[in-house]
Amino acid sequence: MAMEFAKLVDGNQLPMLGLGVWQVPDGRACVDAVRTALELGYRHIDTAQAYGNEASVGKALRDSGVPRDEVFVTTKFYAGRKDPVAEAEQSLRKLGVDQVDLYLIHWPQGGPAWAWPGMERARERGLARSIGVSNFGADDLEQVIAAGSVTPAVNQINFSAVEYRRGLLDACLRHDIVLEAYSPLGTGRHLGNARVAEIAERAGRTPAQVLLRWCLQHGVPVIPKSTHRERIEENAQIFDFTLSGEDMAALDALDKTHGTDRALESTWW
Repeated sequence: MAMEFAKLVDGNQLPMLGLGVWQVPDGRACVDAVRTALELGYRHIDTAQAYGNEASVGKALRDSGVPRDEVFVTTKFYAGRKDPVAEAEQSLRKLGVDQVDLYLIHWPQGGPAWAWPGMERARERGLARSIGVSNFGADDLEQVIAAGSVTPAVNQINFSAVEYRRGLLDACLRHDIVLEAYSPLGTGRHLGNARVAEIAERAGRTPAQVLLRWCLQHGVPVIPKSTHRERIEENAQIFDFTLSGEDMAALDALDKTHGTDRALESTWW
């Protein structure tokens, strides 16, 4: 796999493709999915304290035989708890690693800025190489930046051709924050879109590959989730073709968010 990377504001590099393990049960399903991804050349695994599967991710990392320094590991602070440092230490024990590559506030519960000092301490103590946020809108980002001494390196959000949050992407770009897409396939909902299917047929690619490639051409890393080997392999084949300007514009036009700078249409916290 000819991997590409996004350079973070702190100088670290984030692989443009990763495997997300949201909704993957702890245990064999998660271990097998992560091991499969690593066998196929993925070098970026995204988990979270809220997912309850960090131990399985750690087991897969050890079993894979891939050197630790070759795999970019992300986990996320469960925002309903109090101390990002203590929770990071627990995550490291579960993952069986000395440090994660990226540690994110999972969502801005209780206000966007309160946990950021703890995230900075986690970075200072070497628990995480980079720190960032997830599900933060443009206003949330402004508050975090004003309150802290370190700019978030990443904002991981729900982002796809159908949720093309141009205002939020622009806000991230202004602050040198890398916007990272979760659910870039709409948890499968967008694969049946007629316009996506038409472009995929013309390009000789699958709908999933077209949707993921669209993100990459906007400079947005992606972490599609799958537990099926053929899908994990299919999702990786996105670095050897380019969508035309016309096709990109057609996909841009699928947006249903009206170019919002908000991370979500409704919150769960």
